[in-house]
Amino acid sequence: MISRRTFVGSAAALALSERLFAAETAAAKPSPELEKLGALALNEAKRLKATYCDIRITRYRNQTMAVRLNPERGTGKTLVVPTVADSGSFGFGVRVIANGAWGFASSPFVTMAEITRITGEAVAVAKANSVLQTKPVELAPVAAYRTRWVTPHEKDPFAVPLAEKLDLIRAAANEVKKSDRVFSSAAQMVFRSEDKYFASTEGSSIQQLCLQSTGGVNATAVDTARGLSKSRRFQAPPSTAGYEIVPVMNLLENASRVREEVQEHLAAPPVTAGKKDLVLLPTHLWLTIHESLGHSTELDRALGYEANYAGTSFLTTDKLGKQRVGSDIVNVWGDRTNERGLATIGYDDDGVKTTKFPILEKGIFMHYQTIRDQAHLLGEKESRGCCYADSWGSVPFQRMPNVWLEPGSRDTSLESLIAGVEDGILIDGDGSFSIDQQRYNFQFGGDAFWEIKGGKKGRMLRSVAYQAKTTDFWTSCDGIAGPAYFQQYGALNDGKGEPAQSNAVSHGCSPARFRQINVIQTD
Repeated sequence: MISRRTFVGSAAALALSERLFAAETAAAKPSPELEKLGALALNEAKRLKATYCDIRITRYRNQTMAVRLNPERGTGKTLVVPTVADSGSFGFGVRVIANGAWGFASSPFVTMAEITRITGEAVAVAKANSVLQTKPVELAPVAAYRTRWVTPHEKDPFAVPLAEKLDLIRAAANEVKKSDRVFSSAAQMVFRSEDKYFASTEGSSIQQLCLQSTGGVNATAVDTARGLSKSRRFQAPPSTAGYEIVPVMNLLENASRVREEVQEHLAAPPVTAGKKDLVLLPTHLWLTIHESLGHSTELDRALGYEANYAGTSFLTTDKLGKQRVGSDIVNVWGDRTNERGLATIGYDDDGVKTTKFPILEKGIFMHYQTIRDQAHLLGEKESRGCCYADSWGSVPFQRMPNVWLEPGSRDTSLESLIAGVEDGILIDGDGSFSIDQQRYNFQFGGDAFWEIKGGKKGRMLRSVAYQAKTTDFWTSCDGIAGPAYFQQYGALNDGKGEPAQSNAVSHGCSPARFRQINVIQTD
């Protein structure tokens, strides 16, 4: 039961957050009221002899809506099941360095008295931690910024009536279900916003608004006689954008395609296992990039700090600048500035202006993802802007930027990649996967598969997965389509850390070809 006090307090917090983060997206400077609150924490930390302090005041909103069409058992009727979830969170976190150690504390009550109290608590935590600290925290230099950044967008997705959104996804789910051979269908859209204010004793005062939007449709077909079911899915590229991205998703058009392809998938023969060439579409390859290259080049993972959550990395620091991971055409970038990338923002949670940097150059491992307190571990003078916390109540730490594969030459097309394959498979969409604790040995499935014979795309296949070592896989890459084929896909919920945190990240690429990869049948 919600008490009257809780209800009144929540209403007051909502009103305060609305006032603090008023939608002045054209403003060049942060809200004066936010700056006043931020200065309070910084001054209190200095009074308590902290050598560094930052405060993040953040408001989050997540809106998810879905419609599912399912058969009602024993009646032959179709059940229409809509789901809407709209949640939010508002609060602040203070991070300090005192006696050479980090301290952090947070609260959902954004008041002057609470900011003063929580800052003192963060300093006390830092001093307690310093007893166990073997070396003082060392921060890379950072410039001071006083600015405001907003995701480029035309239409606020939260201002669009809920009924309009539900009508669209209901129509998409109905389009998929037009065939009796489709057992169930669903459509969904997701919108997220992060209003963030950051201030630090380095002199920065930064207000930002990040918007993320995506949607998709999916279907399941069932053959009861064979005891077999297969699915097909369309996922629109998740983007930092507003509601203007929704018409570009073409949910209705893709719904009709999904309806036909799920039936083809159900009727498809299983793959014949063996060594085959693979042509991987961006809808699929993004996940392989994420797991094999994105996570393996996180510095904290390489140093063993992240071993309790999904392992460490085979790319240890002695391999930096030396290890060949891919062929000469494989160039991979870490980038928090690229248009519509899910990890794209103006400044990270260390107050570092975000940037683009090479991870692999001509297949050679060149750079890790880093934050301010990691740079000195590599003898580097600046952070690569990869600091992020998923909540005002979470400690910021190193998170993955957008990691993307550089396209090939302009005259390389998807058709030319397929034409160069005698016996292979074209893979679309992501599926289940497994990767070892060093991000080295892996297995990936997908959402849809087509046979390639004699340079031509043929029938659909089912029950396909491939296995490889990260270095063997990427060194086998001998063709990447040009920039015209480049697309970004990604995840809104990439997990890391303990306690676990979740961040959003995109991985862009053009279709790419890989030679003689071990393919297995998963049935």
